[in-house]
Amino acid sequence: MLKERLMEDYKEALRERDHIRVSTLRMLRAAIHNAEIEKGRELSDEELLGVIRSEIRKEREALEAFELGRREELATETRRRIEILESYIPRMLTDEEIRELAIKVIDEVGALSPKDMGKVMSKLMPQIKGLANGSTVSNIVRELLEEKLSGR
Repeated sequence: MLKERLMEDYKEALRERDHIRVSTLRMLRAAIHNAEIEKGRELSDEELLGVIRSEIRKEREALEAFELGRREELATETRRRIEILESYIPRMLTDEEIRELAIKVIDEVGALSPKDMGKVMSKLMPQIKGLANGSTVSNIVRELLEEKLSGR
């Protein structure tokens, strides 16, 4: 589904003659194609998001270099590329949303202390994969379990 959206957006960018969007989506399509060749199959949407995040990371590194080199024109173009790529990434969960989901899972699995962290994380992470940073989730779950243990 995500791949189809990328193709439609690419065609639209071509029609609109939006050169930065065209080159960004062309670069992304090439990265996806290379990843598919490497895996020997079509990528799932989850894997596509991984490729997109990887490209965002590369663009951010380039942006840092352009800013250090005082290349404002290239930095502006790179910021636009990052915005385009980020438009394909789902919105990340807030700490409060993660906290709510974690509380539900803690109650479901009957976790009582930080020793039950593995049970909670194994049930929670599949629900929020790609929508939250794993270390953030881990910190929130640990904090909740410690609160539960101390009886707060």
